[in-house]
Amino acid sequence: IDEYCLLKGIDWFASAWDIDSQLFLNQYNFKYNKIASAMLTNHELIHLVAQEKKYTFISTGMSTIEQINSAVNIMKEHDCHFELMHSNSSYPMKSEEANLKCIETLRNKFNCNVGYSGHESGSYLICVLAASLGATSIERHITLDRTMYGSDQSASLEKSGLERMIRDVRNVEKILGDG
Repeated sequence: IDEYCLLKGIDWFASAWDIDSQLFLNQYNFKYNKIASAMLTNHELIHLVAQEKKYTFISTGMSTIEQINSAVNIMKEHDCHFELMHSNSSYPMKSEEANLKCIETLRNKFNCNVGYSGHESGSYLICVLAASLGATSIERHITLDRTMYGSDQSASLEKSGLERMIRDVRNVEKILGDG
């Protein structure tokens, strides 16, 4: 993955789920870090990531405001820039579970950038709506074929879906303008 991304000029990064994995990932000299929502209460891991001072995406699925606040405080303690990622951790997520207004809630409560991490099946409409609500980044799983075996496949986008999503998110930016 690293060699291919270097060849194509793509920044890539991964979520570590334990200390040893984070130390392993450091060999790739990533520009970014990511805290998976399941790791939001692993304060030892968050401290390690924050000490690296790389821009860090923090997924908030399955988390309470108090748990998010603890992670944010660790990032601030180490002066590490971060972005919260609103998400729902069901795979695939039902549209009515998106609760996109949480993007504004998180932005107002924590005074930071808030992106959206989508796990909805098939459509990317929720991602476009998240962009219209000010999401500063969009994360989606991608796949070569949504019919392949695996729990993430149905909540992933194929190449053409990813291209359309990017196009439509960029159109939202143009439509909204600068005020």
